[in-house]
Amino acid sequence: MPTSYQAPMRKDQTDTRTRSQSSETNTKSELATVGHILKGKGRDVFAIRPQETLKNAVDALKDKGIGALMVTDANGALCGILSERDIVRKLADTPGQTLPQLVGDVMTQNVETCTPEEPLVSVLKRMTAGRFRHMPVVSDTGLLGMVTIGDVINFRLTELEHEALQLKQLIVG
Repeated sequence: MPTSYQAPMRKDQTDTRTRSQSSETNTKSELATVGHILKGKGRDVFAIRPQETLKNAVDALKDKGIGALMVTDANGALCGILSERDIVRKLADTPGQTLPQLVGDVMTQNVETCTPEEPLVSVLKRMTAGRFRHMPVVSDTGLLGMVTIGDVINFRLTELEHEALQLKQLIVG
């Protein structure tokens, strides 16, 4: 063997491996936006006026099977959000005197909103950090709907199931 030959060393090899799983691929999805959820679930807006009573709000929540109502003014502009959690807190503060109170006195006024173009990962992070489960979707034209943390998680799980199925089909051939 010639003296000038030297076998390749580990550090000489470049890393050409690909990785199917990384933090970027698991958390960054350009296609997954709030708009995709709204297309699937619809753009129904369940709202109540600030001058209505909590009794009306509780009835609406029960009848619709939802956990929060958007609070809008007469023009349909977002004023706040009223969640089951807001009502429970008021019940603890004023037992036996809660239902006649006005929605406007109990609602959360500083509402975090999102747009249809916002990535789901961003929405999920904001909901988790803020410890809330409902987020109104708005645009220049007004309210478009509401997404819940359940909507976001369900969408992502469906996406992951689809990816897993594609990988299985790739392996099986």
